[in-house]
Amino acid sequence: MVDIGSIIKLQRTKRNMTQGELSEGIVSLSYLSKIENKKTKASPEIIQLLCNRLEIELTDTPDVQIEEKCKQWYAMLFDHLDKQAMVTKYEELQELMDRSINDQTLMFEIHKIRYYCVLRDLGKALQKINELHEMADSFNPTHKYYWYKFKGTYNSHKEDHQQAMQYYKLAEETTNLANITDDEIADLRYAISVTHSHLWEDLEAIEYARQAMEIFQRDYNFARCAQCHILLGIAYQKIDKSDIAIKNYNLALHLGELHNNEDVIHLAHYNLGYLHSLMGNSEEAIKHYLVAIQNNNLTEKIKLESLTRLIQELYTIGEYEKAGKYLRQTSEILESVKESFEYYNYNKLYDKIIKIYTHLLNGETKRFQSVLTDELIPYLKQRKDYYHLLFYAKMLATHLEKMGKYKASLQYYKLADSSYQQIIKL
Repeated sequence: MVDIGSIIKLQRTKRNMTQGELSEGIVSLSYLSKIENKKTKASPEIIQLLCNRLEIELTDTPDVQIEEKCKQWYAMLFDHLDKQAMVTKYEELQELMDRSINDQTLMFEIHKIRYYCVLRDLGKALQKINELHEMADSFNPTHKYYWYKFKGTYNSHKEDHQQAMQYYKLAEETTNLANITDDEIADLRYAISVTHSHLWEDLEAIEYARQAMEIFQRDYNFARCAQCHILLGIAYQKIDKSDIAIKNYNLALHLGELHNNEDVIHLAHYNLGYLHSLMGNSEEAIKHYLVAIQNNNLTEKIKLESLTRLIQELYTIGEYEKAGKYLRQTSEILESVKESFEYYNYNKLYDKIIKIYTHLLNGETKRFQSVLTDELIPYLKQRKDYYHLLFYAKMLATHLEKMGKYKASLQYYKLADSSYQQIIKL
């Protein structure tokens, strides 16, 4: 059982109530501090008085109605096609939870980390992590499982994939003791596969994706199977097994179309476009990118990624007017998220990419070269973003070579090659 003092502190801070306001006429301020910090165990009578002051009911028996409502909301956090319904259910639940301390209180609070991540409000997610941190040592195994998993989710959204993996592995270690379903275990394995993929640990990504898909297939969860095929495609693509990658992308696309899952359809087309781009098939890449950007539910980050890939290919084949059209669209999206905490690094990256193609389309070769040499390439080196570094170092090298600047060109061809070697090492 989680120490009630921690929950009292949580409820007090939610109400913007000071310790003095809560303790007045019940206990001394110092004694309340000991209760909240788990340094003493108060009598049931004192706990009841504190709960009365907070206007919350302390219930010992499970509330079946609240438990069912919570489970419905928890499920919505993983199938968040209708975010408004998820928010509405949250607000309804929050009203109920504000009036009582029950067996779902902590689980509800822990799931808020995931909720804020789904809403892309990483500031609130971190705030919730900090609120729950001091009571974490008294979590039961199921609480610990979700605590570690959602901290992994938060760090994954922050793109700190090493830290995310550490938390996912801690969650994995608790699965035998936690009260969780096979479907939940599959979701964790999927998250671990995604993180291995970000860390360029492709064989591990393949193994975890297969483990997750085995459970999803058994449960006839074909939408999640499709997501696993996407992961397998990415992993096989990175180890130069393009035929197997295309097969997995096409399987994902088939499942996505079969179940009208726009997110899966987008991911399949985006990754097929990227693979054809790597193979030098610009026309085929453009076909897939054009379908990929049709999804209206994409996050701004994914829109920016998809549009800049499309612009690259259009520019490559000389479709400058079309490239300009999508460049303007990209600029509008970037402008709309410029102040966003989550998109800080993406703002810097895509702002520079937009500058590059704007200068190219305007024939401003000196400015184009300046942005690459003075802004983008140093930024990519600092970020150790070897994929983008490979592409843009090669772009600059080709440009300098055409201008007859062979010595400078060779320098950037070498940078492109060293970036490729770093990708292989990863």
